[in-house]
Amino acid sequence: MGSRFKVMRVDRNGSSATMVEEKEELAKVDAELVGVDCATEDDIIEAATDADVIITQGAQMTRRVMEKLAKCKAIVRYGIGYDTVDVDAATDNGILVVNVPDFCFEEVANHAIALLLVCAKKLVFLNNLVKQGHWIEAKQAQVPMGSIYGETLGLIGCGNIGRTTAKKAQCFGLRILGYDPYVDISVAQESGITLVSMAELLVASDYISVHALLNKETRHLIGEGEFKQMKASAYFINTARGAVVDEAALIKALQEKWIAGAALDVFEEEPIASDNPLLKMNNVVILPHSASYSDVAFQRLRTCVGQEAARIAAGRWPKNVVNKTVKPKSHLVKEE
Repeated sequence: MGSRFKVMRVDRNGSSATMVEEKEELAKVDAELVGVDCATEDDIIEAATDADVIITQGAQMTRRVMEKLAKCKAIVRYGIGYDTVDVDAATDNGILVVNVPDFCFEEVANHAIALLLVCAKKLVFLNNLVKQGHWIEAKQAQVPMGSIYGETLGLIGCGNIGRTTAKKAQCFGLRILGYDPYVDISVAQESGITLVSMAELLVASDYISVHALLNKETRHLIGEGEFKQMKASAYFINTARGAVVDEAALIKALQEKWIAGAALDVFEEEPIASDNPLLKMNNVVILPHSASYSDVAFQRLRTCVGQEAARIAAGRWPKNVVNKTVKPKSHLVKEE
């Protein structure tokens, strides 16, 4: 009799005690679930040598790691992005990369709209002034302030989250521009987005919100050149990935007043360093990579991750495979 199919989570503080939904799904196919606290590549290699599937939120799944995991059939990522996984290396080693592409549309879109409103109405800055006893100064600090209605929102990335954000933004009377070389014009138009070039978007937008995946093509997509093209009155919002933006260039843009301010949920280094200049800026709102979170969304995410791992354990092809050309280590039945 063979050993049980093993699914292993290899994140920091990756205790299986909190993985209720995953356990429920894997119990249906009699698969084992183990959580291991892994801080380094060596930790993962040592812990996961007998893992059939790895599930992870933030572990760095590098080529070196995957070449050592001869038994691993798939890596299932908690979330939409998969920038922590070397997809080419996974494909070369017969490992499926699986994500949850329909996770947290509403949460991130709501978060982006909330940050737009926070910037436009200077909510955090004015709140802090009033609490510090500076009522008159707060009243004076309102100027200048745009109207939101009739202004322009530029979306960099018009995938599911970008398009959801666009639909919500129209309720405020915003004109929506979008830049995304991979989205069809008709698909964008259905969500009220007018596709334009990056340069056109940067020059015309009063608010710019980033919704692009992080990959080799998009790393530092937005740098000094892009910030210099923006309006001096514009606000920059990022709820995607920190490294899509050259953070040093963003800091310079704020210090040199090329733009009016920023609202940031993600950073190149997380947690953000205590000496990061962004923390000292009154015109910058800082949040702890929380855009995707709601209790309901994360419960559903855990269930989806468990279901995908269970499909592989049962010999079935997962619903959402990133590297579709991969030749898996064992035969998996594709459902019609």
